[in-house]
Amino acid sequence: MYKHFVAFLAVALIFVSCSSDKNDNETDVIVGSAAIIGTWDATELQIDNATASDNSKFAKGVLDLLTEKECYIVTLQFNEDLTATASNSASYVELDVSGSNFNVPCPTESDVQSSNYTFDGTTVTTIDSDGKVLTIDVAISGDVMTVDATDLEIPNFSDDGQLIFVKR
Repeated sequence: MYKHFVAFLAVALIFVSCSSDKNDNETDVIVGSAAIIGTWDATELQIDNATASDNSKFAKGVLDLLTEKECYIVTLQFNEDLTATASNSASYVELDVSGSNFNVPCPTESDVQSSNYTFDGTTVTTIDSDGKVLTIDVAISGDVMTVDATDLEIPNFSDDGQLIFVKR
């Protein structure tokens, strides 16, 4: 489950495609494109509990617990030079079940991936570690970015849902 969650979050980073078409909407695209610049922390996985898989429900619960502790297991950094870095600690999440207590300590290790990306205001395009071009729909409203989980094509994670990132 954690590997799927890690892959889901890592895929949200690696981005590459751009439009060179010049038109009257160029100013709008530039303003929209600038909205993604900055550091984003994954804070929530929104799912439909009635239809979500057990893996998705578990991932949501772990992410909720860690977010309450201000522990962000996935952080995305989008730079003006169209480079991006993802820090992903999901592979290092451990469950501490001792007696009747259940705890999820904040991981101290993370995997870091860097890539190039493009963002046209609604779509991030990148290439994953296998060389596959990924096109991911995102919506940014102020300091909140919503990513469609179904766009990420993660095995065993095909539920409808949204991953919520908050800008620092």
